This record gives sequence, C-alpha cells and structure tokens, in this order.
Amino acid sequence: MQTSNYLGTEKPGKLLLKFAVPCIFSLIISCLYHIVDQIFVGNGIGYLGNAATGVIFPVTVIGWSVSLFFGDGAAAALSVSLGKNETAHIHRSVGNSILCSFLGGVVIIAVSYSWGDGLLRLIGATEANLTLAHDYGFIIYAMMPLALVQNTLASIIRADGSPKYAMGAMLVGAVLNIIGDPVAIFVLDLGIQGAAYATILGQFVSFLICAAYLTKSKSFRISRASFRPDMKLLKPVMTLGASSFLTQLSIVVITIVNNILLVKYGAISPYGADIPLAAFVVIMKLFQIVLNIAIGIAAGAQPIVGYNYGAKKFARVRELLGLILKWTVIVCLVCTVLFEAFPKAFIQMFGAAGAQGTNSVDPALYIRFAVPCLRIYLSLILFTCVQKVCAIFLQSIGHAKAAVPLSFLRDVLLILFSIAVPIFGGVTGIFWGAPIADVLALAVTAAVMVRLWTQLNEEDSQPAEPQSILQTSCPGVIITIAREHGTAGKRIGQLVAEKLGIPCYYKEMTALAAQESGLAKEFISGINSNENAVMRELYLSTSAVQQAVIAQDKAINLIADMGSCVIVGRAADYVLRSRENLVRIFIHAPKPYRVRKIMEMYGDTEQEGKKSIARSDAARGSYYKSISGHEWGDARRYELSVDSSIGPEETAELICSYVSRR
Repeated sequence: MQTSNYLGTEKPGKLLLKFAVPCIFSLIISCLYHIVDQIFVGNGIGYLGNAATGVIFPVTVIGWSVSLFFGDGAAAALSVSLGKNETAHIHRSVGNSILCSFLGGVVIIAVSYSWGDGLLRLIGATEANLTLAHDYGFIIYAMMPLALVQNTLASIIRADGSPKYAMGAMLVGAVLNIIGDPVAIFVLDLGIQGAAYATILGQFVSFLICAAYLTKSKSFRISRASFRPDMKLLKPVMTLGASSFLTQLSIVVITIVNNILLVKYGAISPYGADIPLAAFVVIMKLFQIVLNIAIGIAAGAQPIVGYNYGAKKFARVRELLGLILKWTVIVCLVCTVLFEAFPKAFIQMFGAAGAQGTNSVDPALYIRFAVPCLRIYLSLILFTCVQKVCAIFLQSIGHAKAAVPLSFLRDVLLILFSIAVPIFGGVTGIFWGAPIADVLALAVTAAVMVRLWTQLNEEDSQPAEPQSILQTSCPGVIITIAREHGTAGKRIGQLVAEKLGIPCYYKEMTALAAQESGLAKEFISGINSNENAVMRELYLSTSAVQQAVIAQDKAINLIADMGSCVIVGRAADYVLRSRENLVRIFIHAPKPYRVRKIMEMYGDTEQEGKKSIARSDAARGSYYKSISGHEWGDARRYELSVDSSIGPEETAELICSYVSRR
C-alpha cells in the first residue's frame, strides 16, 4: 500500500502557508460585503445608516449560518465520499444541500417580510433608524435564497477541488459591491437603498458564477433527480455542518443581545440610542476582520494538525501549534497597536457626520463616544483570537469534549457580562464586557492547553508491514460479523474462521489502515469513541477521524481482495456491501447474559457492566450511522442474526452451517 503522507513530512511552516492563506482570503472576502456597505453608508448617510445596517446584520448572519450548515456539511460529506471512492450518490447530497439552502432563504424571506418592522424593532431598531433599516433590509431579504445557495455552492466547489474558482466567484461579487456602492449612493443618489442594491447585485453575479460550475464539476453531475429530498443523505450532511451552524448562530445571539442593550442603556445616556448602536456596528466590523484572519490560520491548519496528531507525530503537532499561535499573536498585536493608537481614524473611515440632515446630533458626540469604546472593546482582541484558535486546534485533534465548550465559552461570558456590567457602568459598560470575558475565557483555555501540552510526547508509532498481516486465502465467502458488546463476537469470529480454514481479521485492520494513512494504530482503533451522543457526532466529523475512516475502509477492501475470510467489526458489512459472496452476520444476546460475560472477562461490577454495554453499543451505532446513514443492528440488513447466549461454540457452528448451505 502506498501512502501519500506529505502532511506528515513537509515542513510545517510551508504547509501552514499553503493551507491557511486561501482560507484567510475566503473569510475576508466574505466579510467585504458588510464592511464595504458600512464604509459607504457611514460616509454617505451617517451613523444612523450604520446603525440601520447593524440592525439587519443578525438576519443576514442567520442566512449565512443556514448556508454553512448545508454547505460545509455537504463539502465534508463530499470529501469523505471521494476518499472512499463512493461517488454514486454525491450528486444527490449536493442537490439536497442546495435545495435546503434555497428553502432556508425562502423561510427567511417569509418571516422577515410578514413580521416587517416588528422584527426590526425586536432586534434593535429605534424610531430614528427604523425607516433606514426597513429600506435596506427589505431589499437585502429578496436575495436571500440565491445568496444562501451561492454560499453553499462555494463550500462544495472548494471540496470538489476548485478552491480558486470559489474564491474568484466571491471576489467578483465583492468587487461589484465595492464599485456599486459609491455609484448607487453618491452618483444615482439612492441612499441606503443603493447600498442594498449594490450588495444584492454582487451576490447575484457570484451566484451565477457558482451555478455555472455545476456544468463542469469534477466529481458529480447535477440532474433533476439530485434535488429529490432524501433525509438519509441529509442527516450526515447536517451532522458534519452542525459545528459551522452553531458558531454562526452564537454571533446572532451576541449581536441581538447587544443591540437591545445598547438601545436600552443608550436611551438614558447623553448619547441617545443610535450613537451606541452605530458605534458597536463599526467596532464589530473591525473585530470581525481580525478574528477571521486568526480563524483562517487555525482552520487552514486543521487537516495538517489532525493528520500529525493521528500519526502520533507529536513534535510536529507542537511545532504547528507554536506556528499557529505565533502568527495569531503577531497579527493581533499589530492590529491592537493600530486600534489603540489611531482609534479616531478607524471610526472616521466608516463615516461619522450625517448626510442630508439625517442626524440631529452633533457628529462630534458620536466620535467622543465611539473612540474610547473602540479602545475598550478591542483592547484584548489578542486574548479573543488565541482562545478561539485553541478551541479550533482541539477540534482538529478530535478533542470535541473540550473544543465545543471552549468555542462557546467566550461568547457565553460576553453575553453575561454585557448584561451585568452596564447595570453599574451604564452604556459603556456593555463594551467593558468584552475584555472581562476575554480574560476569563483565556484563563480557562490556557489551563486546558497546558494540560494537553504536557500529554504530548514524541513517540511515533511504526505501523506494521502489511505483508506480516495479510494472509493469502482461496476465493470464496467473505463473512462480516457485527456484534453487540458482551456477546463474545470476536471469539465467535475466530472459531468460525478456524472451522472453515480461513483467516480472521480484527485488530489487523487498524494496522493496515495505519500503513495506508500514516496515522497511528491506536488512533484508528479509538475512533469508536465512547463520548456522549453530541460529542461523539462532532468527534466523528473531525478531519483526522475522517482520514482514519477512509484509510480503514481501504484496508477492509484490501483484506477482502485476498480471498475468503472473516472480518469482525468496523462496519465491514457496509464497506463491502457491493461484494459478491458476502455473508453479513449480526450477533446479539439478552442484556443479562452480556453483563455476566463482561463481568467474567473484565472483572467489572454489574453496574459497571451495564454502563459499559450502553456506552460501547451507542458508540458502535453512531460510528455505523455516520458512515452508512443506516441503523446499526437492523436485522433486515444482515443475512443472519444470531443470539449468542446459546454459547460461542454453538453460535460458531450455527454460522458455519448457514454458510455451507448457501
């Protein structure tokens, strides 16, 4: 077996540059629509215009989260399917994802238009900016279905091996928006509606370019049948896209909560409700640019980190973590110095004075409020970025149990302190919530990372040579055995192999998969992780685990190529489903029998045995469903389902008898 393991041999710095730069550019380009609008609206209309676009921002982020839910999920599913060389249903996963994104946009349109100004008031609109928010939002809403489809397609196109095409499509739309904004606002005198028209023009052109790709895609061909709804195909897509969806949803919650608080406390301050809201919108755009650069560095490094961790090349993992943190710190320190030294310049870049008499407040009051608030909110953006980068790093190595809580820790703390601090500190207290949350979140994250760092060692596993594992066999039946925990399934498989005079494979599969992928045997054998249900789904969706799954499937097929054999576990019945002479066996037994067996084999107490059965069976079921979309243990998917409580010898004899009669 030849291994393509350049992720484990190329210089980490070179790999990071290759993977992170495109990711950073994609994230920055995706920000440009909102940032460009903000700059031209602020300069052409005033801070009330900025406040109005800030009101609409949560709605657009909800749309973005839906598009990533299906787009990133479909992209991950596409990558896994290509790795397994299972391309028959890729077009349907893509088609279903596109359809769901489009329908998600339709739902947003229906809710936004029917709720109308009531929705805008709920998420932070004031009487002063309501008309502007209405004029801007009601145009933006119209493009939601196609904008969502475009975002979904961009993710799919990248996974199909055309990242430059996806980036080009987004860049063309962003450039059109940059050109269109000043023309529509200043030349055509369309005001804030002009900014909205420029935005949807860019989105529409990007959509057309992405849609055109479907006629020349590399790994799938779209047809009418591709769009026929299929929940079995959508479930793995949604599982793989859940992390992106939840991350974006947290932004929505933070924005809405802050909008409401800024209006509430601003109204009883000398600044009024609109100045704090407008200042927050501008500050968040600057925050978003820096955070996206940091996330781009970490997200780009995910496949590199995941591979090397799985291969137990911990020295390289430490080096990669050091490089990720180094570049994150450099970027953040430069930005922090600029923000703290020249806050007024950044505020004025987004405009301050009103246009055409839209502002009744002295623009100097806006500057006087916005400048110190920018310094406060962005003072510890270094802490924010390092904390987020560490959470992504933990996800890269499959530590979902730590990664998921840490990824939301800062956001939860920010909401809590944004609510609590202004009770004592007034409207500026909302901005103080960010650095307080940053300090606490980073302290917790640092403790987790220090513990992880001490656990990493430099012992590299040496995968066994396949020649010492594979056994030549005669052509004939291939028997796969799936089993509940505590049924003695492994022993039964060995007995069947002995009686039929053919090889039996169990742990040998992980050694072959290690040879194929360069990952460690221990890592591959541990992918049936006994996490709780939510964490297990997220763990199975990580890059390193998906690499292990693909390598394991290739190993199972290699074993089957050698001839007649018995294969125990690892969803071999699904992996080999298209093979002739395949006999799929499922072994089960009453729970009391299984508990007794576990107590005998492992010395567990009865309570420990019950817990072990529940954890192990749940893990096997989740793993099977994650790669097949089917329910593990469904008797209709097996040729023979046997109750092993009759005894291992008797069960093996029964299986052999069945096989001989085929």
